Amino acid sequence: MTRHVEFQRLHNFRDLGGYPTADGGTTKWGVLYRSDNLGKLREAADVERFRELDVHTVIDLRYPWEIEKAGRVPDFPGLRYLNSSIEHQPYDQGALGSDFDPWRFLADRYMEVSQDGVKEIREVLDVIADPESGPTVFHCASGKDRTGIIALYVLTLIGVPEETVLDDFSLTELATQRLIADWKAFYPDRELKWPAYARAPKDPMELFIADLKARYGSVEGYAEQELGVDDALVTALKTNLVDVEG
Repeated sequence: MTRHVEFQRLHNFRDLGGYPTADGGTTKWGVLYRSDNLGKLREAADVERFRELDVHTVIDLRYPWEIEKAGRVPDFPGLRYLNSSIEHQPYDQGALGSDFDPWRFLADRYMEVSQDGVKEIREVLDVIADPESGPTVFHCASGKDRTGIIALYVLTLIGVPEETVLDDFSLTELATQRLIADWKAFYPDRELKWPAYARAPKDPMELFIADLKARYGSVEGYAEQELGVDDALVTALKTNLVDVEG
């Protein structure tokens, strides 16, 4: 099965199934997806493709003002929609210059989000762990940074190896040029000044994970100390997301 789900207007919609876990399991296909802005889901063929996936729950990680400006997933019958803005300090990536290390900058923003958005991140994890949520998509604007933070925590907590998590993060690179084209179309009167826009090498996530380890001992340590994640939540996540052999 192809990890990227093909749409005409969505460029970074990916299935998180098929990843190995430390206990010998494999993440389930067709249960948890990550994506760029589902507000672009307007073409008839895209809508049909989305409906075929039988998504029950959408978690929108953006600010309310982003949703008002760029749209949200259509209000399909039976679709549960949750807006949980995990970022609290907005910044304009398109306006950033090139006179600094972009990967260190992003890693610092990821830690910032993880400190400021504790309540919202825990809320997102609870929804993903809830068996009533059904097939779920979580997304932000490009499906890279805020979405990548949630993917890191979910995949790590269910036992997906760090290198695989990094590989998953870097898959956004396959969509970079189309995401840049989207930005330019959305802001026709602006210049894209940041050369790292929509880029997703492993570097920023590697730096962020190192920061979490330095401060909390591990990614799981952050989840326990800041999010209050316990064995019950981890078990619920694994039950929902992992097929265990035998």
